[in-house]
Amino acid sequence: MPRKRRVTWPVMADILERQKHFWELRLSVFVLDKRKRPLMPCSERRARKLLASGRARVHRLYPFAIRLVDRALDSSEVQPMRLSFDPGSKITGLALSRAESVVDASTGEISVPVMHIAFLMELVHRGQQIKDALTARSAMRRRRRTENLRHRKPRFLNRGGDKTGWIAPSLMHRVHTIMSWVCRIRKLAPVTHLAQELVKFDMQKMQAEAAGKEISCLEYQQGTLFGYEIREFLLEKWGRTCMYCENKDIPLQIEHITPKARGGSNRISNLGLACQCCNQKKGSTDVKDFVKDPARLKRILAQAKAPLKDAAAVNTTRWVLFNQLKSTDLPVSTGTGGQTKFNRTRLGIHQGHALDAACVGDVSNVLCPAKPVLTVKCMGRGSYCRTRLNAFGFPRGYLMRKKQVHGFQTGDMVKAVVNKGKKVGTHDGRVAIRETGFFNIQTSTGAVQGISHKHCQIIQRGDGYRYSLSPVKDSKSQASQGRALHDALSLPALKDRVSRAIPG
Repeated sequence: MPRKRRVTWPVMADILERQKHFWELRLSVFVLDKRKRPLMPCSERRARKLLASGRARVHRLYPFAIRLVDRALDSSEVQPMRLSFDPGSKITGLALSRAESVVDASTGEISVPVMHIAFLMELVHRGQQIKDALTARSAMRRRRRTENLRHRKPRFLNRGGDKTGWIAPSLMHRVHTIMSWVCRIRKLAPVTHLAQELVKFDMQKMQAEAAGKEISCLEYQQGTLFGYEIREFLLEKWGRTCMYCENKDIPLQIEHITPKARGGSNRISNLGLACQCCNQKKGSTDVKDFVKDPARLKRILAQAKAPLKDAAAVNTTRWVLFNQLKSTDLPVSTGTGGQTKFNRTRLGIHQGHALDAACVGDVSNVLCPAKPVLTVKCMGRGSYCRTRLNAFGFPRGYLMRKKQVHGFQTGDMVKAVVNKGKKVGTHDGRVAIRETGFFNIQTSTGAVQGISHKHCQIIQRGDGYRYSLSPVKDSKSQASQGRALHDALSLPALKDRVSRAIPG
């Protein structure tokens, strides 16, 4: 049996000391009482004092949480906290904020709450990997059927029948991972209500804009978000950069790849983003004549024809996620993507999935946006299949039958102290085990290979995710806020009647 390793405060203090640049960004720490019930998060300085004085124990490293040994929930006071989401096809932003509302003494009305950000997180999904794995498995099984081989019986009407409400596993994965983290955060913080950005991309109207075609009545299926939502879609599609000069952090305008003077339409595949300089310089010139670099031209044309699968994924899972959130018995509020963007632009907050989640719904202000973002990437827990296949579906290698070596498993967070040799130093990160006992550790600076298990100590067991911290830029200056609001309200539009967003 592997020997049990216990993580002590000096070990954790050494790890956190090498990440002190994150402490300077006012990182909040989750706090539990002596019975592991959630209390209000505290600052990193107070957490250090509690740990150093022996009043607290390290409960978890990612996200960092401590457990008090002399405090109970009954003798503590908690405040309402909101957990909000910005669902996306590839990345979902989560923000935990303390909601502060003021009651007017004369009228008794409750003002729009002010959000004090306590925790920011970006959840990176692996839906595309799931889809690719299922597609490869289907192709290999199909070949073993059609090639008259003995490995697979012919399939005949064994699909299980039609399932009401069935969603593809690659899409349902997004819902399951979000709900999993809702349950985790609820165990670490006193969450009182939830908020979701219930965005809908109007793909029917996007496609029907070809050649100026209008749709209405029965042909138009409740699409009302064409004004702001199409801009958000283009910003995500082109990475918030000018497609010609590739500059970032500048005002962008909607650009017709094939100019309307040359027969171009308002179809979504003919729209891109360009800065004012490139837009005016291009004018009515054809994109093939304007872009001289063949590689860049090929990239622009390929990006323009990219399918709407990301928008379809968001549209498919939005109501499923909403119903799952309602099953938590917590109040759930919703907001549109246009409202989120207006709040973020009005408050002068930098764009980001986690910060967008903090701006979801009715908020009057968002404070403390300069928080480090915990990036959580879904890695899975391994595979039941211990055989690796080649491109033709035949075995090319075999994995070891046991998933643990010397008490370690791939995905565990470890700390390795090497005192001599070429790899001397302290390395902490996610471990990948080898049967030889010499592991690879993925640190923040890169992979370190060939570390003996004798130098490793587990600081957190693997849970199917990979964690990394990244700082967030501070909010803009007051002058930049006004300029950003002006740019957002006067962004050139496809139609005159939706060229300006009117704040409600």
